[in-house]
Amino acid sequence: MQTLYQWDFNGKQSDILEVLKQNRESFAPDFNDGGFMEHLVNGVIDHVEEIDSLIVKFAPEWPLDQITIVDRNVLRLGIFELRFDVDIPAKVAINESIELAKAFGGESSGKFVNGVLGAVYKDMCEKEVDQRQMAKKAVEESVQPAVETAPAGEITDAPT
Repeated sequence: MQTLYQWDFNGKQSDILEVLKQNRESFAPDFNDGGFMEHLVNGVIDHVEEIDSLIVKFAPEWPLDQITIVDRNVLRLGIFELRFDVDIPAKVAINESIELAKAFGGESSGKFVNGVLGAVYKDMCEKEVDQRQMAKKAVEESVQPAVETAPAGEITDAPT
């Protein structure tokens, strides 16, 4: 969140991965997140145009540049997780975004983020979200080796 905030505050001109590196060194030098922060930051950046168009669509009373930088980037993270990251359940993405908004945004940020992400989620249709997660699970299960079992009472390959 800090990295996206700085990037946005500086007019999206910063090398975002350098900003992320500096933030990690300043705030969590010994923390290993397995690349999760890079995944989120790169994901938002890779999809920022589509994400921003969704913010505009689902917060029509608020021009994008009038949404606070905190709220705008909490929404970007939340929408990235909802739309593009199959590893994060939709309701977790929404709840985490609401908590970020409450912690770092203004008095009504949590409600605003909840309203926008709720509308995005509804538009996506719960069925689509579930299908993505089921497809991921099917791929994971297909990677596991198949184990054949003999019908009950039947012994196979037993020495005689």
